[in-house]
Amino acid sequence: MADQSTQSIVIDAEPEKIMAVIADFAAYPEWANGVRRTEVLETGPDGRPARVRFELDAGVVKDEYVLAYEWSADGLAVSWQLVKGQMQKAQRGSYVLEPQAGVTRVTYSLSVELAIPMIGLFKRKAEKMIMDSALRELRRHVERAA
Repeated sequence: MADQSTQSIVIDAEPEKIMAVIADFAAYPEWANGVRRTEVLETGPDGRPARVRFELDAGVVKDEYVLAYEWSADGLAVSWQLVKGQMQKAQRGSYVLEPQAGVTRVTYSLSVELAIPMIGLFKRKAEKMIMDSALRELRRHVERAA
């Protein structure tokens, strides 16, 4: 598996509100950059999505893929991995939420292996841009809803 990139951001909301936004895949096209459509394919015994199909259209990058999700019992973490993709051979990611005095630190980790070769420097830069955008959009959406 390729190297993993990790970034954090502080969001002015309780972890439950943030995790509710992360778990609401139907709303992703409204706020997540490039996500055109989502479909929950399978729900786990806890009622949370277990497999989700995504259609991504981020300009030059278009992809359709399925991710499998695992949700922590304490509601403070979620991880995923690629089940099937067109442009990706592998993807592993996670959000870890850490409550802190009225705010929550959200740490996003991501590792993507593309089906087409890409120079490591460009790949890491793309991962960083994806994570920057995802964290900013998550914060904006959560704080706007609060």
